[in-house]
Amino acid sequence: MTKQHLFPVTLAGQWQAPSEALLTVLSPNLSNWLLDQGSLTARLKSCCQQFRVELLGQQQSFCSELEANELIKAGEPVLVREVLLYCDEVAQVFARSLLPISSLTGDEQQLANLGTQPLGQVLFNNPSLIRQRIELASFSIDTDVVKLALELKQKSRETLWGRRSVFMLENKPLMVAEVFLPDAFAYSKKSSLPKGQGKIQASIQANIKDHDVN
Repeated sequence: MTKQHLFPVTLAGQWQAPSEALLTVLSPNLSNWLLDQGSLTARLKSCCQQFRVELLGQQQSFCSELEANELIKAGEPVLVREVLLYCDEVAQVFARSLLPISSLTGDEQQLANLGTQPLGQVLFNNPSLIRQRIELASFSIDTDVVKLALELKQKSRETLWGRRSVFMLENKPLMVAEVFLPDAFAYSKKSSLPKGQGKIQASIQANIKDHDVN
């Protein structure tokens, strides 16, 4: 059964900077997934035999006040893309991307025609990529993304956690938000850390310190 009728899901969460206090309510495994600075696509691929992307929908719209930031202004024309990321046919992540139309020039025009190709794979293969700060948000049972999880027949979970970042690609901004669905590796009591755990731990502390300074 297709899930395109659910588009757009949107993500109306209260996004906040990571802090020591916030991380005390999260498991170490979940914190690692949320604050990992690397490619989520690559990390998911390392945890399963078969990875795939399901495109829920894509349409041109305008950036809302809730999603606006210093680099993508409210009312700015954007291309909205929403997908599900699967590992071995289990939906792990819901992702929502905002691609400013002004950023879709030159080689970046390809981002408007990815289909089921993972956006992260394209981004992290570009040496010019710069990731801005990671922000976190929780989503309660009455939010659309939790309703999406129920539609996917996943286990009930009172709160889902997500993250978002603005990326600079060839000095052009775009924003990606990712929410870990109930059956995601991120909620497992068993740690699913890839090689380079020390780098992930360092990125967690860097995120916290960066926000503390600013």
